[in-house]
Amino acid sequence: MRRAARAVALLLVAILPTLTLAQPSAISTSGTWPVKPVRLMVGFAPGGGPDVTARILAPALAKALGQPVVVENRPGASGNIASALVAKASDDHTVGYFISSNLTTAKLLNPKLPVDPATDLGFVSLVTTNPMMLVAPVDLPAGREFFEAAKRNGNKWNYASVGIGSNQHLWIELLKIRMTGFDPMHIPYGGVTQVVTALNSGQVQMSVVSPTGGMAQIRGGKLRAIGLTAPRSPLAPDIPALAELGIDVYNYEGWSALAGPANISAAAVTRLGAALAAISRDAEVRQLMLKQGSILASSTPEALRQRIREETTQLGAIISARGIRLDDIQ
Repeated sequence: MRRAARAVALLLVAILPTLTLAQPSAISTSGTWPVKPVRLMVGFAPGGGPDVTARILAPALAKALGQPVVVENRPGASGNIASALVAKASDDHTVGYFISSNLTTAKLLNPKLPVDPATDLGFVSLVTTNPMMLVAPVDLPAGREFFEAAKRNGNKWNYASVGIGSNQHLWIELLKIRMTGFDPMHIPYGGVTQVVTALNSGQVQMSVVSPTGGMAQIRGGKLRAIGLTAPRSPLAPDIPALAELGIDVYNYEGWSALAGPANISAAAVTRLGAALAAISRDAEVRQLMLKQGSILASSTPEALRQRIREETTQLGAIISARGIRLDDIQ
């Protein structure tokens, strides 16, 4: 992990040698925005969840804006390379499609990253939300009995996440803080597929996954759903919220958002926000997103900023309390 984190830092420095962030004034525009194609930056590889969602969104945005919307994949550093490219964009037609961790915990976990979302990005709107599920192998008990068994086993039980500092990792660490005797050991994996394999083989006794990553396994009798980390959802209507079981932990759901450079113009924010609000009510696009495991959403820039601020505070407290860090990169 130390070598990987150092490599990320060096890569960011190498590809962004002239990074200039958070310009003091908005980029000027002529005419009615947009006046040319819009670049939609995605910080993950083609075919992954964020890329698929962005490619569903792009044609709908293009129709609403009257200009092409071109998806550009800039994978690497858990999405932070794309964040830096959006932050330094010199025109008013580059925006980024971000997952929640890019906007909340990335800078907390690695203070030497060149982008601080709070100052270097201009927030536009929420795009999608999706609940997460606490799941376990099928031979373990369900409901409250699962947590009683976990407490009896203490650190003999393991839990999987998609990586150190991931929201799944942080959510279970918060549960460990709040639930006396609940102390499973963390094992990070490289992705959801590896997490599911570890669950199926009994290497770990629990993890947090999205409905997309877990419902097929649950319906096939290969995994047990303990409960949702947020209120009940149309993506998993038969699965109770953990709050219904009396589990005291903050509601956690995955989400994504649109943001541009800090100096993105008011005209761009207004047009994009209106387009996303209209798209969120489009039945066809909503259905496409549901098939991908997400629920279309929209928000004002202020509401998105508040969500980011509150979640950053919540997750930052867990990071501090548990001493979680990616590396102290030199």
